[in-house]
Amino acid sequence: MSISIADVTVIVVTYNSAHCMAGLASALSVLPHVTIVDNASDDDTIAQVAIHMPNAKVIRNERNLGFGAANNRALVEAQTPYALLLNPDCLPGTDFLESLLAFADQYPDAAIIAPHLIRRGGEVEVSYRWPCTHWKSSGGAADGPCCVGFVCGAVMLLNMSVMREVGFFDETFFLYYEDEDLCQRVFMKKLQIVVAPHISVTHLSRGSVKGPNPWRAEFGRGYHHAQSKLIFESKHFGAGEVAGLRWKTMALAVLNLLPRLLFPFPRYLARLLGRIAGLYDYKA
Repeated sequence: MSISIADVTVIVVTYNSAHCMAGLASALSVLPHVTIVDNASDDDTIAQVAIHMPNAKVIRNERNLGFGAANNRALVEAQTPYALLLNPDCLPGTDFLESLLAFADQYPDAAIIAPHLIRRGGEVEVSYRWPCTHWKSSGGAADGPCCVGFVCGAVMLLNMSVMREVGFFDETFFLYYEDEDLCQRVFMKKLQIVVAPHISVTHLSRGSVKGPNPWRAEFGRGYHHAQSKLIFESKHFGAGEVAGLRWKTMALAVLNLLPRLLFPFPRYLARLLGRIAGLYDYKA
């Protein structure tokens, strides 16, 4: 039996993402199962969802739980055989989901299926690779279906019967590396993560969050990226590797700080300061 759109729940986690809702509407407003999980936005995200996707179920968190935890809230409630995780800064075409489900029909045992991501300029974003614990990936984009060890969490089709056995996101990760951790666990169980390179989605990377405090958002990105990198390193390589990585990364960040101060670009400077703070605050 072929997979239909009635067999998938689309999950979008939002945080000050009102500007993204219109771009998602053409693909999502006609679907029967769409869940928006809002991480306590202080813009009009919820109002924009009501305008552009009145079909969507909305889960409103009282505080920002982070990416993985917010997705988990929707995943545990999903009743469909598949769940599609979709970043709000993606622009899926109207036929994207049907194409992805037709591909999934050919790989019923796969745990995760992902498309190619396309950058703003139209070039392919190579958002998949071998797991970093086993091999160093090299080369260009895939030109045919292939199994990999990691795919970016911006667009992931999850086979729910398989993923319930693996488990969903580790909520220790607030932001960043939660997708890598999830894929690592799938890989270690010798399950399939399959890329469908003939299917693509435009991904406006780092475009999902706006709001009254853009510098604060960039600081948070740097902070949580640094923290999550160390959490991942500790979990999959051992705590003994973390101290060296932490101080090496701190030294590089501090060295980069001087030219950023001399030739300031506020967004990058805020992100760098966030990275330094995240490294400093990390506790094993």
